[in-house]
Amino acid sequence: MAEREYVFTEEQGALRAAVRKFCTDHVDEAAVRAAMESDPPFDRKVWQRLGAELGVLGLSVPEAAGGVGGTLIDQAVAVEELGAALACGPLFGTVYLAVPALVAASRTSPLLDALVDGSRTAAFAVPDDVAAFDPAAVSVDAARDGQSWSLTGTVERIVDATAADVLLVAATTADGPGLFAVHTDAPEVQRIPLGTLDLTRPQATISLNGASAELIAGPEEAERVITHALQVGAALLAVEQVGAAQHLLDLTTDYARTRLQFGRPIGSFQAVKHRLADDLVAVEHARSTAYHAVWALTDVSDDPALAVSIAQATCSAAFVRVASDTIQVHGGIGFTWEHQAHLYYKRAYTDAALLGSAEQHRARIAELVLDAAPEKDAPRVATGMPS
Repeated sequence: MAEREYVFTEEQGALRAAVRKFCTDHVDEAAVRAAMESDPPFDRKVWQRLGAELGVLGLSVPEAAGGVGGTLIDQAVAVEELGAALACGPLFGTVYLAVPALVAASRTSPLLDALVDGSRTAAFAVPDDVAAFDPAAVSVDAARDGQSWSLTGTVERIVDATAADVLLVAATTADGPGLFAVHTDAPEVQRIPLGTLDLTRPQATISLNGASAELIAGPEEAERVITHALQVGAALLAVEQVGAAQHLLDLTTDYARTRLQFGRPIGSFQAVKHRLADDLVAVEHARSTAYHAVWALTDVSDDPALAVSIAQATCSAAFVRVASDTIQVHGGIGFTWEHQAHLYYKRAYTDAALLGSAEQHRARIAELVLDAAPEKDAPRVATGMPS
């Protein structure tokens, strides 16, 4: 098979530059620290500008549905820059999960327009098993009264739930699981904020007591819609991890060039050079797997589930490694609250636990590969005993 090389277009380069400049102007370290102490922990005006002005909240949404009409690769380019800036806001719940679910659903919901332009935010209250839908874990029941639906149940540890205007909730109906939209300002909705390691990525437990709901995807398509959203979410999360890891690598490399010990830059020491070289390899490998997952979801010529698990296993490990090395190379200053390294370190460990850990995805890869392999090609185990 001939090798294929993906080259970003001029338009994607311009998009990257525009998002990077926006982040420099509005999502710097001071803004991130201020957002961490806010309730909800993000600036709504900045969020709305991302949607209405830059249009980066719905880059892969068709124009007919209120989006820009670009591709998932365009969305990934923007996410990589937002990840590099550690941008605060419900990106995970809204852009990574809710928007792809609404696009994949056959029913048209006015909610999509509001999420794309930044006037509304969302969280995804759906149980997953390593970025795959787990119907057996659905803990919410849906009751129908004519054309209306109401939901009752509890969903724990929902990312971005404290900042969401709307929840997309998986609930069990008489005919199977469905996906519903619930407005968080309803009195039947209770949100219990949880303490989190990463203060820029809040979580909450959601309790529903007969909350009114809008049907997004019925039992005939809910599993397909949710599976697609989880795969897109995992791929975009991988791209976010790449952006953050690249930022830390650049930060650490610049520090190693200027920090002097014994009259020499520490970057000239073999131990530091080798560590940074290994980090560079890890980041480039992660970038390749992340964009391959995005491409697999766009092109559908490779197995998206396999590509996504490869990306998540690789990118989670790479981000954690680079974040840890950043603190090590920066020495004493890297451990301080005043330095930005700890913000990324906490994001690295948080991201690595979302939608499946690296270890879980490696196990999933083994399952997918072994299940796809013909039995006649299964390797024989050498026992040392005569046949």
